[in-house]
Amino acid sequence: MPLAGLAGCGYTDSRTAHRAQLTMIGMRADEVESCVGIPDKVKELSPGIQIFEYSRTLNIPSTNDSTFIPLQTIVNLTQTALGGAGKTCIADIRIENGEVTDLHYSGDDDEIVGTDGVCSIVTRGCIRKPVTSMRHVKAGIFGPVSAFSDPKTPDVTPSATVSTTPATPATPTVAATPATPAAPAVPTVPATPATPATPAIPAAPTQSATSASSSVSTFSAKQ
Repeated sequence: MPLAGLAGCGYTDSRTAHRAQLTMIGMRADEVESCVGIPDKVKELSPGIQIFEYSRTLNIPSTNDSTFIPLQTIVNLTQTALGGAGKTCIADIRIENGEVTDLHYSGDDDEIVGTDGVCSIVTRGCIRKPVTSMRHVKAGIFGPVSAFSDPKTPDVTPSATVSTTPATPATPTVAATPATPAAPAVPTVPATPATPATPAIPAAPTQSATSASSSVSTFSAKQ
């Protein structure tokens, strides 16, 4: 019975921790602090990108052995053989532009059944009482949540994307070569005025006209 109870708790805790890795994506930073608490550490990676780190330890009460049923001994042997004696979880929540974009677990955080079960103590407040900015994730054993593996982080489009890669400086634009000014037009040489025509020389009187004139002169003299 004690082992069955521990196994059942481990399975449920693991699903709770992994469910948070889906539902908390897109949460606002102020709502994370309202349901998870004030982070133990805050690391700013670059402008607009922060890591909220939470470190929690699971308080597991010990069971005293009795004369007839050594419960604590059985639990210790089972945890040694099967693993799952984790007590510490470190949860790192990545915040970009005031919204959750990723959630990672680390530390000795596995219980007897499942993985990351101890980390449910970090996120169970948000799972039990969801806030408005949390995502809805299908529940049940046929949903995307597993007790034995981390879910794939859904794609997120932050409200204002921050690029950590420095922008490549723009190539300076080469100034266009100024157009060569057109050569001034060569002035047109005025046309040389035409030379006036030489007046015609009157023709010399013909011989017949001369003889007639002489005859007239002779006749006048005789008179």
